[in-house]
Amino acid sequence: MDEDVRDAAARRFGPPWPMLPRAMGAAPFAALPDVLISRGTVSWYVGGGLSLLWLISTGQQVLDASRSPGSAALGLALIAVFALAFLAAVPLGWALPALWRIVPVLTLLTLSFTLYPWLSWGVRSVWTYVGVALGMMVLGWRTTILGIGVLAIGALWFGTMLDGLTEDDLWLPAIVFSISLMMAAFANAFATLNQLRRTQDRLEAMAAERERGRMARDIHDILGHSLTVITVKSELAARLIDADPVRAKTEVGEIEQLARGALADVRATVAGSRGVTLSGELVAALGALGAAGIDAELPRATDAVPPARRELAAWVVREGVTNVVRHSGARRCVVRLGEYVVEVADDGVGPAASKVSSTGLGGLRERVEAVGGRMSIGRSDLGGFSLTVTL
Repeated sequence: MDEDVRDAAARRFGPPWPMLPRAMGAAPFAALPDVLISRGTVSWYVGGGLSLLWLISTGQQVLDASRSPGSAALGLALIAVFALAFLAAVPLGWALPALWRIVPVLTLLTLSFTLYPWLSWGVRSVWTYVGVALGMMVLGWRTTILGIGVLAIGALWFGTMLDGLTEDDLWLPAIVFSISLMMAAFANAFATLNQLRRTQDRLEAMAAERERGRMARDIHDILGHSLTVITVKSELAARLIDADPVRAKTEVGEIEQLARGALADVRATVAGSRGVTLSGELVAALGALGAAGIDAELPRATDAVPPARRELAAWVVREGVTNVVRHSGARRCVVRLGEYVVEVADDGVGPAASKVSSTGLGGLRERVEAVGGRMSIGRSDLGGFSLTVTL
């Protein structure tokens, strides 16, 4: 299902910013190579690249502190490495489990100290990039705020070590804290949005799966009952074709009507508009049982069942009678209707020897339990099989 979710996300929104809340783990939308070139990552490259303009002043400081062209070239090369590491650290972190996302951030912080020979504690001027990378990792608010706070306090502390506490030294910690926190809020907002999208895609996949199950159950119930009656009537017509041609012709006509009705039911089910009625199922049960040579004792009215429960009761009668005709070997079948109970009982081989249709009863159980009912099977008071549903 995860693959379906990822495909749905890509179709509906395009490749999203590949981040999720910390509790949900690594980015689910793509493997590492795809994360590095996803739409969200490219957007990050653009925005992060623009922010690297601030490193121009750092480069100027390196040049001013260099005593030779070689020293200047090395310092500028280290700034370029730091810049590339900053751009790569964030998407790499998105592809890592939450516990490992701090590694790119610590690596970036370590790289900042490679500029120490030129800048001394002025390296704190690039810690804004470290804070931004930390904020974009979606590590959870407590960890993020703590880490950003430590960076800001460190920048203030080392500023006082360099030239004492001045008003200018307050600006850098404020910038580190505010910009990093702003980017953390941005990243968490996108992570929450991705979580909502992922949840929506999962719900859609589950709804589609439930709908497929419903259609499979309905088609089984429809065709199972209709084909059973058609089979019984076909056998009866075959026996009567010589002994009673007129009745055989009548049976064949009814078989044709049943086949047409089954086809119409299947079409209506696919269209999602099919329903059943309790009175209609009782009539159909009388015909099916009679064709099978089973004495039927059916209620003459459906008033005992409240209107809201009659459709479910109709499904119970349909499945119960189908099983009686197919598997019971019974001579007598009784359908009982009550306000809260529907029972289909026979005097056949009983539950132990009967080959009960597990698919049909499984679908019926789903219907019953979906509305809070309870279904049970066992031996009837007639000595055979009993299907009882408490509505």
